[in-house]
Amino acid sequence: QKINRHPLVYFDNAATTQKPRPVLEAIQRYYEHDNANVHRGIHELSNRATAAYEGARERVAQFINAPSTKDIIFTRGTTEAINLVAATWGAANLREGDVILLTELEHHSNLVPWQLLAQRTGAALRFIPVTGDEGTLDLSDLDALFRDVKLLSITHISNALGTINPVAELCAKARAVGAVTLVDAAQSAGHLPLDVQAIGCDFLSFSGHKLCGPTGIGALYARTALQEAMPPYQGGGEMIATVTFQSSEYHVPPHKFEAGTPNIAGAVGLHAALDYLDDLGRENIHAHDTELASYAKDRLAEFDGIRIFGPAGDRGGLVSFVFENVHALDLATMADQQGVAIRIGHHCTQPLHDKLGVPATARASFYFYNTRAEVDRFIEVLQKGMKLLS
Repeated sequence: QKINRHPLVYFDNAATTQKPRPVLEAIQRYYEHDNANVHRGIHELSNRATAAYEGARERVAQFINAPSTKDIIFTRGTTEAINLVAATWGAANLREGDVILLTELEHHSNLVPWQLLAQRTGAALRFIPVTGDEGTLDLSDLDALFRDVKLLSITHISNALGTINPVAELCAKARAVGAVTLVDAAQSAGHLPLDVQAIGCDFLSFSGHKLCGPTGIGALYARTALQEAMPPYQGGGEMIATVTFQSSEYHVPPHKFEAGTPNIAGAVGLHAALDYLDDLGRENIHAHDTELASYAKDRLAEFDGIRIFGPAGDRGGLVSFVFENVHALDLATMADQQGVAIRIGHHCTQPLHDKLGVPATARASFYFYNTRAEVDRFIEVLQKGMKLLS
């Protein structure tokens, strides 16, 4: 389509991705032919809906190589998944003196829930520092960083800088000190192959809308052994086995953590999105995204007075930057007038931006449907705009 009379260039994929036709058709087909509640009926529509919903759970397990479908809890997305872990495993296991280890790259959804938990339990937050504008982790003193750590919760790919963190290495270090691990895969699940067994994490979360799926659906991988010892997250239908007026016995995992009617159509759409991505090949997507980000970074480096953030080498499919004499808001507004959609702000990483000494950055983030020609169009728009804005 055209935006402000110009062909749309959509470079806001780290915020949400566009939806391919098979995903839209799968959701429509479910509502037109199979719409019913799950797990609660013996009629044919309920059977179909249940089969579709549980089939989506099986597909998620396959997508991230989980050992069992029991390890997969459906959530509204990454944010709810992390809050679920904080409210259940965290509240039951963390005490005063324990340490929650994060990185300085974390999205607010992998920071604020732990702040709230620390306030309630007396646990302390500790952060693996980042090194300057490149935003890579400083791992020079891991022994000190991991002292007294009970939980490691880290992003796989930074949504602000594109840093790809060595999650398998850090999870191995956490296991060695007896810590539980959570990986925020919101920016990685749709961009590169994921294997929770190879990573060695206890929890992993992702959101459907960041990988061509619908909004309001995501998944939490949680090792079944941990789920069995975790208290329920919410109470209601579906998560119970038996109920009396005074007490309840809870369903087996993962249903213990899925109270109420779930987002059935969302799960159906997520299933279709995962099929779509694997048809393309996540290795191919990763190669395309990183190449495009590298190309955009090189083109941006042609400008005077620009500060580019993120790793010099391999990075996720995005690039963030600021100009010395132009506010990021003016830049994004000007780009939108020319049909180019980018994002500006602190990208829900306000502490990271405070450390970098900038209130906001401009971010262009890419996916498999973006092209070099669109990057060239983006650079052309910036060149014209900088003449005006400067």
